Formats: sequence, structure tokens, C-alpha cells
Amino acid sequence: MSGTSLDGISAAVARFRDLPGGRVQCELLGFTHRAYQHGERTRLEQAMQLGTAREYCRVQADVGDWMADAALAAMADAGVAAHEVAAVASHGQTLWHEPGHSTWQVGDAARIAERTGCDVVSDFRSRDVAAGGQGAPLVTIADCMLFAHDTEWRALQNIGGIGNVTVVPPANSHDAGTMASVRAFDTGPGVVIIDGVVRALYDGLPYDRDGAIAAGGRVIESVVDAALRHPYFDAAPPKSTGRELFSRAYVAQFIQDCELAGAAPADTVATATALTARSLADQYRRFIPEPVHDIVLSGGGAHNPTLVRMVGAAMAHENGAQVCIFDGLYFDGEAKEAVAFALLGYLHLSGRAGNVPSATGARGPRILGSLTPVVR
Repeated sequence: MSGTSLDGISAAVARFRDLPGGRVQCELLGFTHRAYQHGERTRLEQAMQLGTAREYCRVQADVGDWMADAALAAMADAGVAAHEVAAVASHGQTLWHEPGHSTWQVGDAARIAERTGCDVVSDFRSRDVAAGGQGAPLVTIADCMLFAHDTEWRALQNIGGIGNVTVVPPANSHDAGTMASVRAFDTGPGVVIIDGVVRALYDGLPYDRDGAIAAGGRVIESVVDAALRHPYFDAAPPKSTGRELFSRAYVAQFIQDCELAGAAPADTVATATALTARSLADQYRRFIPEPVHDIVLSGGGAHNPTLVRMVGAAMAHENGAQVCIFDGLYFDGEAKEAVAFALLGYLHLSGRAGNVPSATGARGPRILGSLTPVVR
């Protein structure tokens, strides 16, 4: 899995077993993270804006090789050989996502198959979009099958480049296996604006480590208020977004708005951090009527203590739900999305739908992904 934060590729080795009631048991056997080098990240950022056919062709091939590197490293970490792996499930790297029309992830599945010696399941989003869905969020089915609370409603909030939430009913409820009550959508920016501001104002520093910069700044509330008036926040789910909206141009305008309000660089980072936290609370208030007991944070933003503190304060003001970190309940939260796509690969191989129509807006359940078999 490589997400909108463009920090690198997360690869997990997972073993699944079906349980009664539509739930699945997951055992995490290994996990690695292949960080993008500066030049690689720059190539991907540029490809999201413009490029030639030659450049896109080469990115498709090279990302496939990078994905293969990550998969092989995870297999080595888990101590498993290719013949023990049912398939590599590869999300690829999104270059463009246009809900209602199309979605594009690069990373040549044929290269992954040749390099790893494993079957590959890839291109997970296209079928949902073809069926009238948003193509996102797709981690929803993993949140429901793997991470539901036993007795309470739970919100699983990923804070990657973009934020996305899944609200799942208790595992012991009659809806646990049907997905009928599951609600999921992209809440808006995760760390994409925070990281963009830091890179622009702090000489290419990749992100605000431990939220230290934001902790030393003051929040420009008027800028946050104005940002929350963007039409995306008014739109009702199902909805999804990405760097197409929260782009370099958006970050540049955000910085300008903060500077016009008298912000120092640290104030701008604090304001971007507050925007993410307040946007989560805003979206929960508008679109999540369920009695959520706890909010489980994962993704890179869950490792930013300043952001986590702001999220907790914003949520306490709105609904009083307990905020906790995924790592303390399950396993390393950095592996969560990679595990989710491993599950989608598992469902593909067993002929089961991987989308949740109530979350994506698709016309119905669909088996997601395309299979690239290895030569045996």
C-alpha cells in the first residue's frame, strides 16, 4: 500500500481465517516500510500534475519494481517463501482519483509477479467506480470484518495524507456480517496540508516530527473557520477526495491566508494541524448519528501527539467519544492499510465482494481487483 502521504510503501504479510458471523481473524506475520527517496517522491508528485506518455510509462514500471521490493522485504521479515504466499495484493500508487468518473493507480502487477514469484491481485478501485461508486474508501470491509468492537459502535479513523473514517456496529449485533449499517467516507485532509506546509516553510523538512513545530505555534482560528467552509465539507457521503483537491495550490493559498492573518511559520503549521482535527469533529457532527463509543486513530497522523491532542479536544467538544490509538488495541497501525488490502486480495481469491456499497455508493457488491498469475 502506498497512500496520499507519499512517505513510502507499507507491506504486510497476513494470514486470514474465516470466523462465524462474517468476521475474519487476522494474524500479522511480518511488516516492513520502504520509504520513498526524495527523487522518487518528487517524480510521483510531478506525475500527479503533468507528464508525457513516456514518463507515465516509466513510472508505471518503476513503481511496480518498488512494490516488488517492499513485498519481498515483508516476505523475508515474515520468513515465508513465495510458494507459501497465496497472492500479493497491491494497491499501487494513486496518481489521479476522480469520483464518479475514473481512478488511476500505477505499479505494474506483471513486474511484481515476475519479481516475487507470486500471483498478484491489483487495481482494486476501478470495479467499484465502474459500478457507480466512489472507489473509496476501500478499507471499510477490513474495519468491519477485523476491527469491530465486541459490544459498541466504533469509528476507525485513518489519518494518512487524507483522512477517512469507517463507523461499524458492534460485532455481536445482527448487522456485523451484513455490512448494512456500515458508514464510511473521506473526512478531508489528514496530514497532506500539514506536510505540505512544513515542506514549504522549513526548507524541505518532510513532516512535523512528533508535532513539535505545531506545539510551539498558535492556531489562527479565522483561517480554520474559512477553510471549513469549503464545499467538500458540506457534501454528504458517500464521498472521497485526494491530492486533486488538497493540492500544492491549496497548500500555497493556505500559507498565504495564514501569513495575511499575521502567522509565523510555526503558527501556520499549528493552524494546518487544527484544520485536520476540527474537520474530523465537523464531519462526525454532520454525518455520523450513531452512538460512537470510541474513535480508533491510525495512519501517520496517529504518531503526531499534537494532532492527537487536538483531535481529542475537538471530539470531546462535539460528542465525548473516547479517542485511542490503533497500535494499543491490535498491531502496528502503520501496517493497517496494507493488511486491509491483503484482506481484499484474500476476498478476491475466494470469490467474495470487497466493496461496501453503503460506503462507496456503488450499485451493489463487487469482487474487486484483477489477477495477474505467476508462471508455474
